[in-house]
Amino acid sequence: MLHRIMTNAAATCHKCDAEMRVTPGEKILRNDACPQCGADLHCCYNCQFYDPGKHNQCAETQAEYVQYKDEANFCDYFQPGIPAGRPGRAAGPQGDETRRKFDSLFKT
Repeated sequence: MLHRIMTNAAATCHKCDAEMRVTPGEKILRNDACPQCGADLHCCYNCQFYDPGKHNQCAETQAEYVQYKDEANFCDYFQPGIPAGRPGRAAGPQGDETRRKFDSLFKT
């Protein structure tokens, strides 16, 4: 079940890729779970601020460290989204092209 917030975002479950729309006036709470697989929704892997290249793997500089990124947490900065660095995600068209260029450097 989704509850109140002031954003409009698309998010997918980090575990099964089920798409969820969060419309104005709704919020994902700590105990909300994916209706398809039961995975926690209010977790780092479902947050737009998740970034494995940043300190604490979070782009929000004031957020406290969260040890288990795939489990529900109490972070007040959570914003549903599809972070590019989430484990198991494809790099996308730009990342794929970059990877091909990198790989071509080592072909003989």
